[in-house]
Amino acid sequence: MNPYQQGQSGYPQQQYLHNIGFGNAAPQSFGNPMPMPGLPTMGYPQPQPGYPGYPQANSGYPSQPSSGYPNQNYPTSQGYPTTAQSYPSQNYPAAQAGSGYPQSTQGYAQPSQNYPQPVQGYPHSVQSNQQQNHYQGYPPSQSQAQTQAYSVSSGPVPTMSKSKPTVVPANPFDPRDDAAVLRKAMKGFGTDEKSIIKVLTRRSNEQRLRIAFEFKTLYGKDLVSDLKSETSGRFEDLLVALMTPLPQFYAKELHDATAGIGTDEDVLIEVMCTMSNHEIQVIKQAYTAMYGTFLEDDLRGDTSGNFKRLMTSLCVGNRSEDFHVDQERAREDARSLLQAGELRLGTDESIFNAVLCSRSFQQLAAVFQEYHYLTGHDIDDAIKSEFSGDIEKAMRAIVKVVRNKPLFFAERLHKSMKGLGTNDRQLIRIMVTRCEVDLGDIADMFQNKYGETLQSWIEGDCSGHYKKCLLSLLGVAYA
Repeated sequence: MNPYQQGQSGYPQQQYLHNIGFGNAAPQSFGNPMPMPGLPTMGYPQPQPGYPGYPQANSGYPSQPSSGYPNQNYPTSQGYPTTAQSYPSQNYPAAQAGSGYPQSTQGYAQPSQNYPQPVQGYPHSVQSNQQQNHYQGYPPSQSQAQTQAYSVSSGPVPTMSKSKPTVVPANPFDPRDDAAVLRKAMKGFGTDEKSIIKVLTRRSNEQRLRIAFEFKTLYGKDLVSDLKSETSGRFEDLLVALMTPLPQFYAKELHDATAGIGTDEDVLIEVMCTMSNHEIQVIKQAYTAMYGTFLEDDLRGDTSGNFKRLMTSLCVGNRSEDFHVDQERAREDARSLLQAGELRLGTDESIFNAVLCSRSFQQLAAVFQEYHYLTGHDIDDAIKSEFSGDIEKAMRAIVKVVRNKPLFFAERLHKSMKGLGTNDRQLIRIMVTRCEVDLGDIADMFQNKYGETLQSWIEGDCSGHYKKCLLSLLGVAYA
């Protein structure tokens, strides 16, 4: 049985929600769920301006679109409630004119009283109107950042190339035809795993959910339950992950990381340090619907000290998403971090927490550059010398994500397959959640850093249909 659906043993009663999955036009962003007819909608945040619209709640699924999914011009969803009252209201930014992406109207919080004032004669930056879109590219990698000339501390981080997903929505797309293919693959004696892999790994998350809806409509059976009955082991786990709405998938990963004895801090760091504000809000809503508790409460109850405070700050989901880089503010933040760490006895963790959790990724890249200009060494070295344990890993993860998010995930994939045994859950999580965003970039970074291809590592560490399914998600042709 599918643990993500309602009424299963060991899981609370819950509604099965459909969501719009990742899309390359706006990577790392969830859309509103598409509620099943007759079920109440949830308090998911309204989609930010610039994100694609979604079908009306009562419109049902389109059958055999003439123009081919996903290029239909669906009307914008209506009637979705705003964020639940238990969460602080979010001022979602207005869309930047002509860009399709949000731009914050709030600016940065004023520094605390102990922030140093700009030193007279400190080199000022040359202001530029160039803006970086962190959904489309990444700040320079760590090696690039360290080899930059720091004689002039100016200008925003240059925009890099667009991200490379390995799975894109099928076009044309007919969910009923795909449902018939899957039914045939699992009907009678034996299972046609090749057909299952070919269909499910060449469709987006949202398209897979539409296939499941049509499968139940046509055959009166649950697709996930059939997949589980016809497969086993890691291959089954991978297929279930592919068929799970992304907010619910992340919510379950976070819940399992904090449930029971012990905590998997690596999962908390991987998810909480890489999500956008909108994604965090949607995950929190899904978490409460699935488990009846608040994500923030469970994170606080299962962590401690500075790491707990960092997770709490990230869980608020209130990071600035202004694409403009304020170089003067970056210099002030760099001085504040220096005074809170290396220039004093002990460490003022609150300053690091405030800067790393509230500044936009573009602004943080400028802060790290200014820190290097002030001290002659990297902010990552300062964090290693000032912190230890989980808080050190989390702060260094934020630094890595700011500079080169694909490299961060490449390192996570390498770690999941390094040495004896395989961390299959981590491998599945990254492959499933990043394949529609930037898995192509991650594979490139993997090869650049380790001198071997991600494909070769998967082939050497996995086997059977599980291996073939992972390789298909990576974009390797499955004969």
